[in-house]
Amino acid sequence: MLSRRQLVLLFAAGCTCGVAPLRAQSAFDHTHAAWDGLLRKHVRLTTEGGASQVNYKALAEERAALRSYLQSLSAVPAAQFASWSKTQQYAFLSNAYNAFTVEKILTRYPNLKSIRDFGSIIGNPWKDRFFTLLGKPQHLDGVEHETMRAPGAFDDPRVHVAVNCASVGCPMLNNRAYTPERLDAQLDDLFTRFMSDRSRNRYSAQTKTVELSRIFDWYGNDFAKGHRGFSSVNDVVSKYADQLADSPADRAQLRAGQTPITFLDYDWSLNDVR
Repeated sequence: MLSRRQLVLLFAAGCTCGVAPLRAQSAFDHTHAAWDGLLRKHVRLTTEGGASQVNYKALAEERAALRSYLQSLSAVPAAQFASWSKTQQYAFLSNAYNAFTVEKILTRYPNLKSIRDFGSIIGNPWKDRFFTLLGKPQHLDGVEHETMRAPGAFDDPRVHVAVNCASVGCPMLNNRAYTPERLDAQLDDLFTRFMSDRSRNRYSAQTKTVELSRIFDWYGNDFAKGHRGFSSVNDVVSKYADQLADSPADRAQLRAGQTPITFLDYDWSLNDVR
């Protein structure tokens, strides 16, 4: 086998000798085709497309394909990642978070009912550095909170629909991989779907309150920084009034942005196909 130095000298001399260029060999697939194929086969949309369920049993049978994709993510060096556009980076991180979460579930599936079964201290699924990303041991919180939500990094509160925690209460895992070209439209679509799912976000005509996912309680500050046009959680309610309520009068009230907000209990049950 030729050494790297020998290959470089050959390419500099104009000889390909039947070997692909080094740049092509190291190119990353920004279509995330391998992950996209797994999602399309094993993620089922429910509740009129507002939520999804994952066929972990079937995914376990394709664990080799999943691990191959994960290896392609882990092989990307930090310097290469830094050279990418923001949308390429965001799609990469979102897909990585979701794919490694699925892998985490499969390490114990079917012997768990919730991702929280891993534990809160020992085995904590969000703190456990069980994979390598950008050249260092990494954990899920590192991807989401220390990278995607880092001040000045992306400044996009839609991160909370981009990543999925393998739970029923979480915004749905999309049945398509994120790609740089479609990323903005994909995130807008997922946010609308999330706000349309009345099991997680709704207006109660009986109590005259908006009942929102606990995500807006935990991460309300992300919606108060002026990013994506939101300066408060009430701005979210106003923008998605049509998804939260049915009658014109109720929707008008929500658009006024003064409706009291309460937060629903979070369902940590595994988002498995039932």
